[in-house]
Amino acid sequence: MKIAVIGTGYVGLVTGTCFAETGNDVICVDIDAKKVEKMKNGEVPIYEPHLDVLFERNIKQNRLLFTTDINEAVADAEIIFLALPTPPGEDGSADLSYILGVAETLGKIIKNYKVIVDKSTVPVGTAEKVIAAIAKNATVDFDVVSNPEFLREGYAVDDFLKPDRVVIGTSSARARKVMEHLYKPYVRQGNPIIFMDEKSAELTKYAANSFLATKITFMNEIANFCEKVGADVDMVRIGIGSDSRIGKRFLFPGIGYGGSCFPKDVQALAKSGNEYGYHFSILESVMRVNEDQKTIIIPKIKNYFNNDLKGKKIALWGLAFKPDTDDIREAPALYIIDELLKLGAEITAYDPEAMENVKEKYGNKINFSSSRDEAIIGADALVIATEWQVFRNPDFNKLAAKMKNKVIFDGRNLFEINEMKELGFYYSSIGRETVIPIVIN
Repeated sequence: MKIAVIGTGYVGLVTGTCFAETGNDVICVDIDAKKVEKMKNGEVPIYEPHLDVLFERNIKQNRLLFTTDINEAVADAEIIFLALPTPPGEDGSADLSYILGVAETLGKIIKNYKVIVDKSTVPVGTAEKVIAAIAKNATVDFDVVSNPEFLREGYAVDDFLKPDRVVIGTSSARARKVMEHLYKPYVRQGNPIIFMDEKSAELTKYAANSFLATKITFMNEIANFCEKVGADVDMVRIGIGSDSRIGKRFLFPGIGYGGSCFPKDVQALAKSGNEYGYHFSILESVMRVNEDQKTIIIPKIKNYFNNDLKGKKIALWGLAFKPDTDDIREAPALYIIDELLKLGAEITAYDPEAMENVKEKYGNKINFSSSRDEAIIGADALVIATEWQVFRNPDFNKLAAKMKNKVIFDGRNLFEINEMKELGFYYSSIGRETVIPIVIN
């Protein structure tokens, strides 16, 4: 099939590349000429595991093309995907200006029937607005479909090629047939293509992300309570996760969720509720608790150093909001950095992929290291903010030798309590006993 993808951000690039991988002819459109030129030369503008291999292969085989000319992209396309940003406005609502602007343009340039697909995460009722925007100028038939993405950063290629489900919102039998044909190669193992109305499809994405954010936040609250009463959140997590009604996933406590989806989608759903006269009390609580959770370790650090962090050297492992991505949007690490800088600490950070993005934000306000082991040299304490695999099994003897103090504040519970006791580290994590070494005079 011939496909146009408008927008080459995270969703658009993965979508276009994965559609090309199953033999479709794909043209991706972006207004950034420099970015388009780099992509034409085989340069992937984002970090996502396995994407580079598919990207390079499909460019070489001329199934994946890039342009700044929207007319060129949509002329022969049977399906047009809108993978445009919907950033939160000042009031928290999703900004649809990019989508509606492109929709108006499409109305002026399409010359035959097209299926136009909202791939971006959009509020309930967006399909109607897109239809109206296209219809202002369109002289041919078209259908607008809602097809939300469920891609996890770090696993996006696998999620696209082997989806748990494909959700398609359309009231058109013609569009349904086109979309079913497009997605058949991805559900050969029997996972469902779920057809529904457009509004239900739009809400499904927001509901899914908001539920997962709520699950994470609930577990973080349980972790905080565990610290008050002396319980172990890992034991609680295992105990409740064994219940099939609850499940094991998204129960790991930490320093809050971040990224491009959960914060934005929870906020947008709450705002949509307000617009329809409905108050999402749970979501308001989720947002408030998560905001506090991002800096939950700061009081612990202040307490350890008796409220005096001026000149203290803090090593920071992890900057991305989660492992296997370079995305720092709403990353808890950034909130921790801001607080530590206010307290006068000197920060040396390391992350396998996200350092360049953080350098753009902080410049020389913090230091960056080329490795995890270099970052901890002379450190008064180590703070862990992202659960990269490379951080899970360090040489603790090397840490003890290189650090000024054997002190770890672990925001992701990477290490075992008993091991930290045996090694003689001061070790503070989330929802578990704080390990305080016994000093023998």
